[in-house]
Amino acid sequence: MKQSFTVDTDTGLIEPARQCRSPNRDARPAYEEPRLIVLHGISLPPGRFGGPEIEQLFCNRLDWDTHPYFDEIRGLEVSAHLLVRRDGGVVQFVPVTDRAWHAGDSCFRRQPCCNDYSIGIELEGEDDVPYEDAQYEVLTALLAAVLRAYPALSAREIAAHSDIAPGRKTDPGPAFDWLRLYDGLTGQLA
Repeated sequence: MKQSFTVDTDTGLIEPARQCRSPNRDARPAYEEPRLIVLHGISLPPGRFGGPEIEQLFCNRLDWDTHPYFDEIRGLEVSAHLLVRRDGGVVQFVPVTDRAWHAGDSCFRRQPCCNDYSIGIELEGEDDVPYEDAQYEVLTALLAAVLRAYPALSAREIAAHSDIAPGRKTDPGPAFDWLRLYDGLTGQLA
């Protein structure tokens, strides 16, 4: 069965995503609408999938002492609008009408501060580990819903974290199949 999503442009909530509110957000600048979608890849600790650590990080509840890697990110306050798990589950941390803290120092088409005008979608994964079929299916359905909700957006405004922060970020990495994404998205929007 194909997944479908709806975006409430008043509340910024996406159904049927599971809601897990992050405090790591604030208001978008006045009159700023989403005009970019940034795809990320994340696993915590690196290379481990399926645990609660991503949600804990985005909600400032990560126990920094449970893994040596967490010392490298201790105190980090970040979030994303959405997370697509390996099994295709979707978690929403920040309404798409608000600014999530996902892009950091970034620039898209000579416009800095991508957090101001973007929607950040994290994919549970690693740069060199193939993403799951369920993730592509859900991601294309999710993107189609966002593109329908915000007609000013198009597939040309979907970028990798590595595109907006070159040299600083590498995700979602070479394992991410962009052609598969675009082919799936074309099918969803037809």
